[in-house]
Amino acid sequence: MEEILRKIDEQEKKIDAIYASVEKTRKYFLWTLVATLVAFVLPLVGIAFIAPLVMQTLLSGYPI
Repeated sequence: MEEILRKIDEQEKKIDAIYASVEKTRKYFLWTLVATLVAFVLPLVGIAFIAPLVMQTLLSGYPI
């Protein structure tokens, strides 16, 4: 009986270690997603707003 209790305690420690590792991995993926959004999506949104202004400025000198 003592051996079973010892193994259960060992498994509990291992499960706690796995949980801690999974939480670190989850936070890593979350910050990777945030960095991806900042580095890729925000510049695309900026270009969507700035490109028409730049094109209007460049083409304003040419009569239609």
